[in-house]
Amino acid sequence: MASTLPLTRAFLFADASSHLRRNCLRSFAFSAAFSSDSVHCKKWRHPVSSLSELGGVAIARDDVVRDDPTNNVPDNIFSKLGVQLHRKDNHPLGILKNEIYDYFDTNYSNKFDKFDDLSPIVSVKENFDDVLVPEDHVSRSYNDTYYIDSQTVLRCHTSAHQAELLRSGYTQFLVTGDVYRRDSIDSTHYPVFHQMEGVRVFSLNDWEASSTDGTSYAADDLKKCLEGLARHLFGAVEMRWVDTYFPFTNPSFELEIFFQEKWLEVLGCGVMEQEILKRSGKENNVAWAFGLGLERLAMVLFDIPDIRLFWSADERFTSQFSKGKLGVKFKPFSKFPPCYKDVSFWINESFTENNLCEVVRGIAGDLVEEVRLIDSYTNNKKGMTSHCYRIAYRSMERSLTDEEINDLQWNVREQVHSKLKVVLR
Repeated sequence: MASTLPLTRAFLFADASSHLRRNCLRSFAFSAAFSSDSVHCKKWRHPVSSLSELGGVAIARDDVVRDDPTNNVPDNIFSKLGVQLHRKDNHPLGILKNEIYDYFDTNYSNKFDKFDDLSPIVSVKENFDDVLVPEDHVSRSYNDTYYIDSQTVLRCHTSAHQAELLRSGYTQFLVTGDVYRRDSIDSTHYPVFHQMEGVRVFSLNDWEASSTDGTSYAADDLKKCLEGLARHLFGAVEMRWVDTYFPFTNPSFELEIFFQEKWLEVLGCGVMEQEILKRSGKENNVAWAFGLGLERLAMVLFDIPDIRLFWSADERFTSQFSKGKLGVKFKPFSKFPPCYKDVSFWINESFTENNLCEVVRGIAGDLVEEVRLIDSYTNNKKGMTSHCYRIAYRSMERSLTDEEINDLQWNVREQVHSKLKVVLR
């Protein structure tokens, strides 16, 4: 269904997996260091368009990468706006999205409305307040979230649209979209990824004949629905439910399946908090909601080893996938060796690893495969702590030359020193 919502909309289940989306609680003294004035190694950067297309509306770079003391959106993130990999039918994420759509269309007689082109530019209220995220929650920090200004962010979760859709009268819907988080760098983490959330609302008539209360009715229906979805995607697998906590559902669950000889966390879900329904004019209803990360499932279903590959335009990657073909196993087309470079420095009180990763990613882009802390040393006499990080550079498509790697590393050292205000060793 085409969206009729205004451009700026706005979270539910941060990709339920703590494995794929780590949020570390750290102190953060914000600096505008990561805005558009950052110096980059232009030789290896793709040009950034001045406009991005979102839901048929042109968004200017200055609308997102602003000269604002609270803005921390870099050019490499702006360049991802409007790409919408989940809307490409021949892309693994689009294939997976459509397969989930087929499950809901078949089992619920096309009753679920579908939204996949809502703007990722949302308000702080939509992203956090409307779904009851506490004011002191780590996800609100500039260390974790991309802020356009103090009241506007790039959505961290597709649940940012939940409250408005409920207020607009939708009672069964799926929302798919690109979401944005400042994060670490490795094969399963990327600052842009894709989520799908689902919501189903029930009225008193739905559960009064079931000899159970509304919450139990919704929880039972939710589990039945998602167990069916897991079988649809993964076949006849063993499953288990794990009790957990989310600010916006109670009770809350995670679904795990036993797949390829290990337990895999598939999604997070639960019965929606009544306060959300009450604020949306549905205080006499109950509802369930779930959220899943498309990359997490697609990496397993398609055997894709590195999350950066989802953004590859190399035909050796894109030609392996076609519409409607779920679970085609990716065949690696290159085994270019990584090049490792270390950088050591004395940290300060405002240092965070996410900030370091933003600096490295801003310079090396997708040529950086991993940033990993390999040593930490505290000099008690000086009262200072030193960190040593190992940076792995590797292209998925070609061999890197010594010259460009050395230039990248030189730029990293320079920017780590100037932007993070640390003392190099």
